[in-house]
Amino acid sequence: MTTVPPAIEQELESHDAFDQSDEDYTLTTTVFDTTVTAVDTNSGRGSRFLITVTLPTLDAAVANETVAPVVEDGWFETLERRLEDAFTVSHTDTHEKPTVDRDATDVRVTLEYVAGNARDGVEDAKALIEYVEGTFAQGIIPGYDYRGEAETLLGNAQSRGDRPLHNESRE
Repeated sequence: MTTVPPAIEQELESHDAFDQSDEDYTLTTTVFDTTVTAVDTNSGRGSRFLITVTLPTLDAAVANETVAPVVEDGWFETLERRLEDAFTVSHTDTHEKPTVDRDATDVRVTLEYVAGNARDGVEDAKALIEYVEGTFAQGIIPGYDYRGEAETLLGNAQSRGDRPLHNESRE
């Protein structure tokens, strides 16, 4: 079991968007499987965070049909390119290039960075995971019926779109 530094553990446990699992933490505000963990850098310069987000491939997200390989490959390449900018939403400037790997049904996004303090590191974890979710949502291709997480994202967007805005004028 990985030992998360006490200051980070305290930030994660007090944050209303994270839950502890067996060896790490998960973000509760996303539809995807996530893991967040951290270790001391032993250099006195903060802690190294490791985040993984598991997304479905386009073909796994589409219901009742098979996505053509050329469409799947193009979708994946676009996802990879968009995720290169993930760290633009974070406080850290010390990070590795995001890795994006896939198999037949899953895409695994790995984000690794160093945070100088626990609060920024935890806030970065949330922002980065939500960036990955938003990037996936941007890549949903119209014309397909979706299932699983993609269907949930589309349903959430639709239900939010049906609500009136707070600053809409009343008649």
